[in-house]
Amino acid sequence: MTTDTTSRMPALYIGHGAPPLLDDPVWSGQLAAWARDLPRPRAILVVSAHWESAPVMLSTSRAPLVYDFGGFAPKYYQMTYESPDASALAARVAAMMPSTEPVHQHPSRGLDHGAWVPLRIMYPDADIPVLQLSLPTDDPVRLLELGARLRPLRDEGVLIIGSGFLTHGLPFLTEWRIDAAVPGWSADFDAWAGDALARGDVDALADYRAQAPGLPYAHPTVEHYTPLFVTLGAATDPEAPGLQVIDGFWMGLSKRSLQVA
Repeated sequence: MTTDTTSRMPALYIGHGAPPLLDDPVWSGQLAAWARDLPRPRAILVVSAHWESAPVMLSTSRAPLVYDFGGFAPKYYQMTYESPDASALAARVAAMMPSTEPVHQHPSRGLDHGAWVPLRIMYPDADIPVLQLSLPTDDPVRLLELGARLRPLRDEGVLIIGSGFLTHGLPFLTEWRIDAAVPGWSADFDAWAGDALARGDVDALADYRAQAPGLPYAHPTVEHYTPLFVTLGAATDPEAPGLQVIDGFWMGLSKRSLQVA
């Protein structure tokens, strides 16, 4: 990877939705408009909630997509996203990791829906190399450190994306509609996180187990929340409030998404 780009790329935390996001004109329109407003990336690095693996692993270019969902229309299992080879980025990322934390290339894993669903909207031509990096821990401090290690990639034209969902209490949803009523636990957690993000209060966000309202329902497991810390770690100043580009709810879940400089 070279440093011939003139713009530092931001880092993003996005709600990636389920495959029906692709048919939602409102949210897909928001994601497409967001991508148009960004500098064009030379490559994209995604840390998705749907690949938890330690030590850190990297996806393989040209491997088939991972259809890690069930119960949706057959068309979603036939979709493709054939992005260019990302082996140069993989080598660069591996070189950035300390010797005590080796990186492994997975021989056959492609992009999961936390990566390819939003990217089909944001970069539909699939003409940018995309690499996925596994989520190695749920410890906010370690994920902030991981993001900080990756930060120099932004000066090389790489768009870093933490892909999750700000609330993800699927077992507690009672209405499976895009415009479903918002449960109190989802609204409360979203308001708390939105306020903390607006203040740049990384300590509060990291102390979510003690501070966040509605946590057992908003995140019965935390892998959709914790990619946020990779994004914050990749920020030039993690405590500088980022731009909350998207807010609101989808199926009662918070789609609040963040851009940091």
